Amino acid sequence: MSLLVVDGLAKRYGEATVFENVHLTIAPGEFVAIVGDSGVGKSTLLNCMAGLDHWDAGRIVHGGTDLGLLDDAQRALWRRAQVGFVFQAFHVLPHLDVAQNVGLPLLLLQRPDPGRVTAMLEAVGLAGLGERLPQALSGGQLQRVAIARALVHHPRLLLADEPTGNLDPATAAKVMAVLRDQARSTGAALVLVTHSDAAAAQADRVLHLREDGISP
Repeated sequence: MSLLVVDGLAKRYGEATVFENVHLTIAPGEFVAIVGDSGVGKSTLLNCMAGLDHWDAGRIVHGGTDLGLLDDAQRALWRRAQVGFVFQAFHVLPHLDVAQNVGLPLLLLQRPDPGRVTAMLEAVGLAGLGERLPQALSGGQLQRVAIARALVHHPRLLLADEPTGNLDPATAAKVMAVLRDQARSTGAALVLVTHSDAAAAQADRVLHLREDGISP
């Protein structure tokens, strides 16, 4: 049984094709890495999977929900409950402390859980830093805040855009272990876009995105 199905997806900007004929299925608990040349649209594909970007042909179906049939408000509600997204640029809110940033998905779902927030901070190596503001953290620490925030509400689909790009090798390995173990323990699917061979090597499958499709 597939959690996520991408069927014949195409994305264009005017006359320029970013990618087309993208077909893939991802099972619950599976870890898939997507690699490819710079500019081929890896991040754009990830944004489409999250319902953050629109596409020009094909379908994306998550757990029986066809994202193409949802309007923007419905996609936002679906994403809030079902998706954890780790952005390359962090998107940590500067006016909230670390614990508030991590707990934001639970607050939006009206399920505040300070214990869960504390556990996630410990899992990504940020124990004791919950009261700090983002400007007091390093780039690597900010990325781990973003990862904890993506995991805190037990999403079924984890999407990560270069999550280890700002981390040293030892911290990157720990973060990848957290992402992988969380996906396996909850039955979530993890889709990673990366340029890191070490990160991609941890995946169950590695897919190569090109303008004319995606393949092993």
